[in-house]
Amino acid sequence: MRGADWIEHRRDDGEVVGWIVPEGEGFAAIDRLGRRVGAGPVDWVRAEELLEERGLRWLADRWLLREPDGCERPVRIVELDDEQVVLADDDFGAAAVVGGDPRRTTLPLPADDRLRPAGG
Repeated sequence: MRGADWIEHRRDDGEVVGWIVPEGEGFAAIDRLGRRVGAGPVDWVRAEELLEERGLRWLADRWLLREPDGCERPVRIVELDDEQVVLADDDFGAAAVVGGDPRRTTLPLPADDRLRPAGG
């Protein structure tokens, strides 16, 4: 769940790309999944730069979700807001098939380490 002291950072078109959070003598950059970007704390300008560099494009990538038994399954992010991330199974691109009904899983934000990029 987003903290009360999280300050939205928006790109030029108004879309939220993350948050800047006070941390000690500096700030932490937090991405749209509620995860820290870079090492910190950093100054305000660097926190903004980290969020701008990360952007939103990476959210469209394929992800892996680790099940309680340790197995991982491919998923895509299909919905994202300040409270949760909704994932859809993505076996062979099934998450993008019109009329398909892939299994959905909802995780609270911040998303924990069960969710990781499929590429690494």
